[in-house]
Amino acid sequence: MLPVTLGSDSLEQVLPAEVIAQARKLSTFIVENEKTARRFLSLFKTDKPVRELTLHLLNEHTSDAELPALLQPLLAGEDVGLMSEAGCPGIADPGARLAALAHKRDIRVAPLVGPSSILLALMASGMNGQRFSFLGYIPSDKQARINRLREIERQSLQHGETQIFIETPYRNQHLLEDMLAHCKPETTLCVARNISLPTELIISKRIADWAKLKELPELHKQPTVFLLQA
Repeated sequence: MLPVTLGSDSLEQVLPAEVIAQARKLSTFIVENEKTARRFLSLFKTDKPVRELTLHLLNEHTSDAELPALLQPLLAGEDVGLMSEAGCPGIADPGARLAALAHKRDIRVAPLVGPSSILLALMASGMNGQRFSFLGYIPSDKQARINRLREIERQSLQHGETQIFIETPYRNQHLLEDMLAHCKPETTLCVARNISLPTELIISKRIADWAKLKELPELHKQPTVFLLQA
């Protein structure tokens, strides 16, 4: 399970030297997108030229029937790197399905250390790190989104949990505006944008204090994690 940087940050900034060394030795990878994966792997200076590496696709379109074939190199005794498009594979990522199947076949699944925007956002938020839930994506329809936000707020209040969620980057700004318009003034909202990058921005405030800002942060088309605690 090979983590991927969260943007254009350098490998050495976010990946331990041992992880980089292990990745260099691999010649077979399971990836979400071949083009971006080869670009990322070129940063490792792999033992084999990047053009000679074997890449198999695993994404949201991969059927369950196709998963066993991806395990064949492993069953033959080869080490294989599983990569997400960004961050840690298996976390909000189709790689979890393959990891589950590997366990059923008694294949060792080894997580390597690297960045997870979800956990990094929680670390910096100042919110409850003892009880939290990751909810994935918020509905795209405006009214459904508002209803879901109210539900999330109630759930946070009832269980004392930090609620963590994401949105498609081009809808980030709409999500922020809806939270400020429909969440309760005492609810705390953290916005964590471009984590680990030079443009990183992490702001955690009560909704009432967010409303006092002269200008909201620009989130359009920028990877952002949202955290809410009622």
